[in-house]
Amino acid sequence: MRDTASWYRTFGEVEARGQSAIYEEWALAVSDDAPVIALIDELPLQKRQPNLVFACSRLLGAPEGPYPGFRDWLVRHWPSVAAETEHRSTQTNEARRCASLLPALAMIPGPLALLEVGASAGLCLYPDRYSYRYDGGEPLHPSDGPSTVLLECATNGLVPVPTRLPEIVWRAGIDLAPLDVSDPADTLWLETLVWPEQHERRDRLRAAIAIARLDPPRLVRGDAIDALPALAAEAPAGATLVVVASAVLVYLPAAERMRFVETVRGLGVDWVSLEGVGGLPSVQAAIPPDGGPPGRFVLALNERPLAWTGPHGQSLDWFAGESPAAIDAGPPR
Repeated sequence: MRDTASWYRTFGEVEARGQSAIYEEWALAVSDDAPVIALIDELPLQKRQPNLVFACSRLLGAPEGPYPGFRDWLVRHWPSVAAETEHRSTQTNEARRCASLLPALAMIPGPLALLEVGASAGLCLYPDRYSYRYDGGEPLHPSDGPSTVLLECATNGLVPVPTRLPEIVWRAGIDLAPLDVSDPADTLWLETLVWPEQHERRDRLRAAIAIARLDPPRLVRGDAIDALPALAAEAPAGATLVVVASAVLVYLPAAERMRFVETVRGLGVDWVSLEGVGGLPSVQAAIPPDGGPPGRFVLALNERPLAWTGPHGQSLDWFAGESPAAIDAGPPR
C-alpha cells in the first residue's frame, strides 16, 4: 500500500500536470507537508484520495488559489472537510469518456441495452445522444441532428471510428450512491468534481446533465456485484446487453474485482471496460509490455485490450492489429 505523501506526489506529477495548475501545486505541496499529511491520514484509506479531499474542500468554500491560502483554510476547516468526505465519493461523470467507448460499442451488434456499473448520474449512458469529432474531422451526430454536447477526441493508429451511432433501446446503471440530475445539490457536487481551471469540462457537464434530464436513466442503488444480475434481467429481449465499467474497478478490493469479473462472465453478456492499467488482471496481461503512457486508461471489449485512452476520453491510441476497418453499428436508419 502506497503512503499518502507518495499518492499526492503522483497525483500532482502525473494526473494533474498539464490539466490543472492549481491541483498540481496543491498536491505537490501537500506531499511535502507533514502536518497536512497527518490530517489526511486520519481518514479511511479510500477517503484520502486527492481529488476527493480537494473537491470536498472546494465545495465547502476553500479558496482556489496558491497553496498557502488553501493550506490555512484546510487546517482551520479540517473537521468539516473530514466529515464531508464520509458521505462523498469521487463520482466524476465525464461524458467525454463516451468518445473512447464509442468504437468498442460500435463493434457490438445492435440494438444495444446499456448497463453501467458505477454510473454516478448516468451521463455515460447516452452515447447515442452526443455528437463526436475525431481529430478535428467531420462531426458524427445523432440520428435527429447535432447534439448540444460535442465530444472531441484525438486518435493515433487505425482507430475504427464508426460512421453512425449505435441504437440504444434501454439504459440503466448501478451505483452505491447514485446522483440525481434533477437535484441541485447532486449536480453541484458533480460540478465541483471538475478541476478548477477546466471550464470546458464544466460546460460540457452542464449540457450533458440537461440531456439526461429530458430522459432520466434508471439508476439502482446497490453493490456492483450483487445488484448486477437482477438489473441485467430487466434488459429487453431482442437487444444486446452490454455491461460498461468506466473508472470504477480501481475502487474495488482485488477479491471483489475478481467476483465482479466472474459475475459478468457468468451473465454471458458483452462488456466494455475503460479502466486503469491494473483495473483488470486479464486485460493487464494482454496489453503491450511497455505499460503505456503514465496516467492512461485501457479500453477493452470482453477483456480484449483495444487501445490506450486519456482518462477523460480526450485521446485514443489504438493497438496494432485490432480491427482496423471502420464499423457501422446497427441497421441503416
